[in-house]
Amino acid sequence: MTEHSKINKDTAARTSLFERADAAFGLHGLGPSRVPRDLPAARIRPATPEKRPAPAAPAAPVTAEAAPQASTVQAAPEQRVKLCGPLMEIDRFNLKEAGLIVPEEPVTGLLEEFRIVKRELLADARASKNAAARRVLVCSPHPGEGKTYCATNLAIALAAERDIEVVLVDADVINPSVTRRLGIEAEAGLMDALADESIRPETLVSPTDIDGLFVMAAGSGSAHDAELLASQRTGQVLDRLTRGAPNRFLIFDTPPALAASPAAELAAHVGQALLVVRADETSRAALDDARQLLSACPDIKLLLNAAQFSPSGRRFGDYGERED
Repeated sequence: MTEHSKINKDTAARTSLFERADAAFGLHGLGPSRVPRDLPAARIRPATPEKRPAPAAPAAPVTAEAAPQASTVQAAPEQRVKLCGPLMEIDRFNLKEAGLIVPEEPVTGLLEEFRIVKRELLADARASKNAAARRVLVCSPHPGEGKTYCATNLAIALAAERDIEVVLVDADVINPSVTRRLGIEAEAGLMDALADESIRPETLVSPTDIDGLFVMAAGSGSAHDAELLASQRTGQVLDRLTRGAPNRFLIFDTPPALAASPAAELAAHVGQALLVVRADETSRAALDDARQLLSACPDIKLLLNAAQFSPSGRRFGDYGERED
């Protein structure tokens, strides 16, 4: 009988199946192989971080200073044209003899009346804010109705206003009388500036010894006066005289509207017209015709001259003569 080897039960219970197979079939060292000790050190490649978009920089707070502002282009103010003619001295004796306002004398009823007239003109000029409204034409339908008298008194009354310049322009080339009434002499004037474009008109405007009052003579007349007044040169001259001077007024003493054409020509270059009518002399038909000729002016006012009767009984200048 063949002899079989004995198997120790206690040993079999403690060994695993692999260990018993190794013992039976000679499979020594069965199991995971050992890692050699002389292997080169492993190179550890660092992981590439995921590329993410950089966070946007926080927006700077918008302040009142940093806030964008709309660019506004402001037009440069016009340079003021200085009136630089030779200084003239007004003859006070001539003013008094002609019944005109004398600035240094006490307040009279005549001055009070022209204060009312100038207030109307000033109010309308300031309301319109237009340079043309500061050009006032003084005219009458016929000769002898007092247009030069009223133009001169109005200019003197306006010159008494603070911060106002008044240029009294003698535009009656046919019968110039402004300089004669003021007692001054001037050769070149308005018509010379219109005829010769090389002449700067401000050099023909003379300051006077009455504060704020300037005078421009009529100048040399010709057979083409009406055509000169109707030309573009007239607008250029008048614009230059008022350029950069918002408180400068031009008062024009013109020929009678029904006697000559200059008044009608100048009416297109002014913003206000004062039509002088004489009480008990100027007819309604003449008044209507004169207004029609001056229709190029947008604002025509009527001034009643030489009125002897007031329906209200009002009379300026006698307040100080009565007892309250």
